[in-house]
This record gives sequence, C-alpha cells and structure tokens, in this order.
Amino acid sequence: MRRARLIYNPTSGREEMKRRLADVLQRLDSAGIETSCHATTGEGDATRSAAEAVERGYDLIIAAGGDGTLNEVVNGMAGKDHLPPLGVFPLGTTNDFARALGISKNWEDYCDLVIRDVTRPIDVGVANDRCFINIAGGGTLTELTYEVPSKLKTMIGQLAYYLKGLEKMVSLAPQELIIRADGQPEIHDEFMVFLMANSNSVGGFEKLAPGASIDDGLLDVIALRKCNLAEFVRVVSLALRGEHVHDKKVIHFRTDYMEVYSPGPVQLNLDGEFGGVLPGTFRILPQHLRIFA
Repeated sequence: MRRARLIYNPTSGREEMKRRLADVLQRLDSAGIETSCHATTGEGDATRSAAEAVERGYDLIIAAGGDGTLNEVVNGMAGKDHLPPLGVFPLGTTNDFARALGISKNWEDYCDLVIRDVTRPIDVGVANDRCFINIAGGGTLTELTYEVPSKLKTMIGQLAYYLKGLEKMVSLAPQELIIRADGQPEIHDEFMVFLMANSNSVGGFEKLAPGASIDDGLLDVIALRKCNLAEFVRVVSLALRGEHVHDKKVIHFRTDYMEVYSPGPVQLNLDGEFGGVLPGTFRILPQHLRIFA
C-alpha cells in the first residue's frame, strides 16, 4: 500500500477541497493509497508540512490549492534526496501551472491519474534561495497577484485580479534594471515588468511565454521596456495571441542563469506570492521533480 500526504488550502476554490475531502480519500484508499491530510493554517505552513512529509518517507505528496500553495509545497520538497512524486489539485484563481500541464480540474479524473502512477519530470526555478515552479518576476504589475485579498479571490475569482489591475494601471511606472544572463549582452534600461517563465501559462495568459517548456532546462525571459499607456495596451493585446515577443518594446530570450539588479527597490513575485526584493539570481534545476500529469 502506498502512503500519501494531502496538503490542502481549506479556503481555495470556494472551499471545494473541504467539500470533496471524504470522496477524494475514499477513492484513493480504495485503490490502495493510504492518505493522511494536513489543512494549511497560514503562510509557510504548507512548506513545513511538505518538508516533513519527505522526511517521513511518504510515497507521494498531493498539493490542493492555488499556485501559492503549490509554490510552498515545492519549496518544502526541493533540494532533498529521494523526492516522491507530486500531485496537484488545481483549486486556485488562475492555476497557471496546472493549465500549462493540462491537469484536469475534475477531481475524479485526477485521482485516477494518481492511482495509475502517471508522472512526468519538470524543471524547478530558483530565485536567490527560494524555489518557483511556474513564474518569477518583478515590476509594478506583478505586485497585484499578492495584493488581492484572499476573500475577494474566493468570492469573485479571476475578476479580482482584473479589478486590481485596473487600479494599478493608474500608477504604472517603469523601473531601472540591469540584466545579466548567460549567452546575452548586458541590458541596462527602464522596464515596466520582467518575467522568467517556466511554462507557457502566466497570469491567465496561455501565450505569454509561447515557446516555454516545463522540462527543457531553460527559463523564458520576457521584459517590457518603458512605454506609455497606449503602447502598453497594444502589447497586451498582442500577448493574447502570443505575438508580443516580436514587438520592439519586448525583450525575449532563454537562459538557465540570470542576474537582475536595480538601483531602486523592486519587489519579486514568485508564483503569485511575494518573493523578496532585488538583487536577484535566477537559475533552473533541470527535471528536478516528478509530477502526476
């Protein structure tokens, strides 16, 4: 019998896991997967629980929640020896990582995938001393993902991000950055936002990093130079079709190592959560985890 640890955010997805918990446990147990649970209680709790699950030798770990919960679980697992495979129940507002891998939101289908032990390797990004699984970035717009109150996300879902985005547009300002990456000339300019994507799905945009792959050992870097509101709207409309990477205002390249500096304070966003401030060193751990997908 396999032993699983289910780490779930009880407030994610309009509290769906709380309602489905008994059904999920019964389905896994009937297939020979003995599952214990941990409901997260605050920031960092999922990281501690995941680290403990690895140390206790669980055969698999399942994270149920949004991208932030998944980020915490990955941080609890990454870097340790003999990592168990990781399952993902996507219950958040955007679920970028699950969307990129085509993970079903149907809990029965996903339970069956876990039962059949269907996995694939994925890369994990590292920003300074913290891991990210989908996206790292900085700039005024990246701050909105962790500024939206959790209650508002629970009530109105992704609309909460759009409302916060409109509020941010009024004060959108460029930030001076110095970017150094392997295989690239140094870049020193003013930018509205910079992103390092591990997958093609970022912030609900499925073509923001159209060529990104979760297992290629590279990060897709996208940075938007200083622009006015009209230029910004133009680039966003291009991003909906994945055509923005050719725009003169956009820098796009791939790398496995990058350093970013700024003379001013610039916050970092890791998988939708606050990730400290610049300067930042970003690298990739190739095919570091196995995911049920």
